[in-house]
Amino acid sequence: MSTAVATVKASPTGPETAAVQVAAGPRFRLLRDSAIVAHRNLLTILRVPTLLLTATLQPLMFVFLFAYIFGASLGGGQYREFLLAGIFTQTVAFNAAFTTVGLAGDLQKGIIDRMRALPMSRLAVLMGRTLSDLVVNILSVAVMVGCGYIVGWRIHGSAADAALAFAVILLFAFAMSWVGALTGLLSPTVEVAQSAGLIWLFPLTFISSAFISAETLPGPLQTIAEWNPITAVAASGRKLFDNGAPPTFVAPTGWPAEHCIEYAVICSVAILAVAMPLALLRYRKVASH
Repeated sequence: MSTAVATVKASPTGPETAAVQVAAGPRFRLLRDSAIVAHRNLLTILRVPTLLLTATLQPLMFVFLFAYIFGASLGGGQYREFLLAGIFTQTVAFNAAFTTVGLAGDLQKGIIDRMRALPMSRLAVLMGRTLSDLVVNILSVAVMVGCGYIVGWRIHGSAADAALAFAVILLFAFAMSWVGALTGLLSPTVEVAQSAGLIWLFPLTFISSAFISAETLPGPLQTIAEWNPITAVAASGRKLFDNGAPPTFVAPTGWPAEHCIEYAVICSVAILAVAMPLALLRYRKVASH
């Protein structure tokens, strides 16, 4: 309190401006600390080229695998256009593993303990990790866009619609990174973190309409797929890119399909609202040991 009062008195621009500066101080430090942690994580990726290769080669593998192996029997070129939004969504969901393994590794190596000893926001450690992984997701999506154009995918919608589609995909990527952060903080070792991430990622991805029509799935699985956030994000991309489905695909019905963009944003915000505080609570627990 005394520091704040002294700052107000010493301010040449008046007490009101000084008070605003004092109030904005913690927020500025959070942004600064988060940027520093994010920069540290990105430097780690640059110094370990295999991490960067994983972020770029895996999307290429999925694009070519689904486009040319499965696509030939599912609609050819038209299926490839249908496919790409699903590949974008699947890739950013799988990239949550970077957050999971990264945080588990920092815990195991004692880096989290070192950060705890520094005068920095605890939230900045998690925010920096998820922001750096968002940069990795942007790189992965950029690589997939180039690969998509090679296999025949095109954006038929407007530039504004395309920008909104990528924004929805990256918002979902950011939300999934926080789920990955929580998973990594709950994992006792890096090996457990790698397995734990795949346990929920594979069912979430494939019980959806990312690659097939949800209408072809049996009873309960069809309902799960219709309300799956991955289905909504993929459907949003297809709608905004104006990528139609092959004629053999059954058009989905129901509220999630008719309001896929809104539902995708709601899901991402809801995931953030749950995962962020839980991850922060878990971080405070493991960092206090």
